[in-house]
This record gives sequence, structure tokens and C-alpha cells, in this order.
Amino acid sequence: IQNALKQATIDSNSQVGSIFHILQTKESPPTYFNTNKFTSAFQEIVDAYGVAKYRETNPGVYTIITFPFLFAVMFGDWGHGICLLLATLYFIVREKKFSSQKLGDIVEMTFGGRYVIMMMALFSIYTGLIYNEFFSIPFELFGPSAYGCRDPSCRDASTVGLTKVRAPYPFGIDPRWHGTRTELPFLNSLKMKMSILLGVAQMNLGIILSYFNAKFFRNDLNIWYQFVPQMIFLNSLFGYLSLLIIVKWCTGSQADLYHVMIYMFLKPTEDLGDNQLFFGQKFLQILLLLLAIVAVPWMLFPKPFLLKEQHEERHRGQSYALLHNFDDPLEMEPCDDSHNHEKFVFSEIFVHQLIHTIEFVLGAVSNTASYLRLWALSLAHSELSSVFYDKVLLLAWGFNNVIILIVGIVVFIFATVGVLLVMETLSAFLHALRLHWVEFQNKFYEGDGYKFQPFSFASLKRMMNVVLFET
Repeated sequence: IQNALKQATIDSNSQVGSIFHILQTKESPPTYFNTNKFTSAFQEIVDAYGVAKYRETNPGVYTIITFPFLFAVMFGDWGHGICLLLATLYFIVREKKFSSQKLGDIVEMTFGGRYVIMMMALFSIYTGLIYNEFFSIPFELFGPSAYGCRDPSCRDASTVGLTKVRAPYPFGIDPRWHGTRTELPFLNSLKMKMSILLGVAQMNLGIILSYFNAKFFRNDLNIWYQFVPQMIFLNSLFGYLSLLIIVKWCTGSQADLYHVMIYMFLKPTEDLGDNQLFFGQKFLQILLLLLAIVAVPWMLFPKPFLLKEQHEERHRGQSYALLHNFDDPLEMEPCDDSHNHEKFVFSEIFVHQLIHTIEFVLGAVSNTASYLRLWALSLAHSELSSVFYDKVLLLAWGFNNVIILIVGIVVFIFATVGVLLVMETLSAFLHALRLHWVEFQNKFYEGDGYKFQPFSFASLKRMMNVVLFET
């Protein structure tokens, strides 16, 4: 800034130099993130929760990927994803025209989030291919099904008489699962376990980001008495559950994971029997349980006492400095009593730490359960799509009447657009928003900063005009 002012003085041939003086303040600097038309909407999602304080880790970087992906897990249908993508591309292709027009509230909001919706649509196409759903219709896009009729005379191959005849389906869910009697239990189990894995992974990412925050601000207390015990507690319970899920998938075991996790607390020394997934599981469970128990007082007790000790040392150092200045009056500087005699109420610090510990311990359970909304909304979207296809379109087709067929097609289109492409999109968007604000960002993000507002003579003039008008 000094160099710019000097150059401006030279360029303007001014006889008076510019004066630049730094004002010392305890106020935290404002926060500024350089965004573009693609990233600005994602940053607004984060800023709606709270603006990052100066130099704090910005969740918006991760939100660009995690937000549309979690949305797509709930919305997965590549037919619906293509519809969303086409609608969004219309706004993107004509964005110059729309940006110069005055739009309604809903259209303006949709236009502002066009790149968010585009990412949501792309991820929905991806997850829809994994779920193998196109308006609830399965396709053999990646090769033939791994299942075939056991008996050549088998007619109802979608419900009975199926056996594995070739290698597993290479990508996504085998199309032969759709329409079978075991489809719903199979998808229930798959999507519920997948939701837990995604939730534990994102919560671990949040705790890891708290480590980088603490390291950047050189807060060793938060590293050793917040990050470490939180990682131990979360992964001793739900990280272990994720491990059991993966092992069960890989081995094809019939172990009851509910029984394993419940009796890990109630009867940790009891033999697992048929629920044993690997050698040494009983010893590992006892060890993890002890680590989880130790992590709770580790989070609660040391930090308040260490903060008290640090405050006392700082106060003693300030007292010595005052005595030294008193011996040499020429070196004495005005002191801020509010700073040198900062109040430290140990009970308040301890209660705050107690609340934080209880919140994390209970939140580890409730936050993990909250990710089950990925499973619930995904099943709801799939079942609604199936109902509209079977009970509207196919039912109208079965009447062999052109008028009824046209009415059925119209009802199907309106139901798909109104319910699945509008209401379900909004519902999945809000649930993804909640998962980021509550389950992810509360692990590391304070969000108590304020945005940088550049100095502007025009805005200053407008403000002065408002003040003069009011006076």
C-alpha cells in the first residue's frame, strides 16, 4: 500500500506526500475468498451457516464435491439426473441474457445456483448408474446380468429360478435384482451400510480439518486434547463398525452386526460365536471399548487445567514486565488494564469444556444416525419412481386405449416433474445442507468471522446521504 501511495504521488505530481499509518487493533481481520461464478454459489452455502474467521479452514473447498455427491446418493436416478442437467444447461447457455434481466425470486435463486444444480445432476447420473435406475427401469448397460434361469423352461426369471451363471455385474447393481422378492431387503441393507460408511468418512474428514486449524493457529492444546481423543472415540466405535461392514461384504459372512455392536457394550467378554468375523475380534473389541472410555475424560479434564496454568504464567510475566518498567520510568508504556487483568473464570471454562465433550460424545451417535437419511431418502425416491412407473404408466398401457394411455403419460410426466424433479430435489438439497452444516462443519468450523467489504467512496457517499436525509 505504501508503494502504491508513493507511485500515485509521483504520477499526480503532488507536492504533498501521502500519509499512511497502521492502526493497531485487537479486532480480527475480515475474511475474503476469491470466488468465481462456479465456486461462488458453493461459498454462499457455507456462508449461510457462518463466515469463516480470518485464516480458518474454508469448508467451501470440500463442499464443491461432497455436497452434490451426498445429494446424488439420495437422488440417484440417471434419468432424473439427465432432466436436471438439461434444465441447468439451459440457464448456463443463456446466462448472459438472464444475468441482464430482472428475474423472479424463484427463477433468480435457481439461476444463481445453476452450477450447484449442474454438479448435483452430474453426480445423480453417476449414482443412478450405480443404482441402475432410469425412471426406476433397470438396464444392462455394462453387459449381461450375472444371473440366469436354472431351468430353461423358467418363464418368471425375475422372481424364481435364478442362479449365478457368469461373473458379477461389472458396474453398479445387477439389473436382475429389480423386481425380485428380495429387492427391498437387499437394497435396504446395502444403502443403510453405505450411508454409515459415507457418514463416518465425512466426520473423520471434519475432525482431521480441526487438526489443521489447530496446527495453523499453533494451538497444541486442541491437537492433543481435542483432535486426538475425538479421533480415538469416533473410530473406536463407528470406525470399528465401518470395518465390520467392509469385512462382512468381503467375506460374505452372515454375522449380525447389531448383535456385535450392542453386546460390545453389554457383555464385552462374551464369546462372539457365529458373529465372529475375524481372528482376534474379541480382544480388539475390548481394547477399542477401553480406548473409547479413556477418550472421554481425556477430552474433559486436562484442557481447562492447562488453560488455567497458561493464564497464570502469562499474568506472572506481565507482572514482571510492569515491575521492570517501574524501575525505569522512561520505558513505561500505557497499559490496557482490560488486557493485563483479563478475567479467567475456571468454572466457566470447565463447564464450557464439559458441554463440548458431552456434545461430541452424544453427537458421535446422533450424527452417525443422521447420515441414515441418505438411505431413507434414496429408498423413498426409488419407491416413488417405481410407483409412478408401475401404477400410472404401465397401468394406462394395460387398458389398450389411446385416450387412457395419453392421460397416463400426461399424469406420469406431471408427477415426475412435480414430485420427483421439484419436491424431491428440494428435499434432498435441504438434507444435504443439514449434513454439511451440522454433521460435518461442527467438527472444525467456528464461522464467527465477517466478510471483507472493500472501501468505496461511492458507498461512503450513499451512507452519508442516508444519514443527512434522516437528520
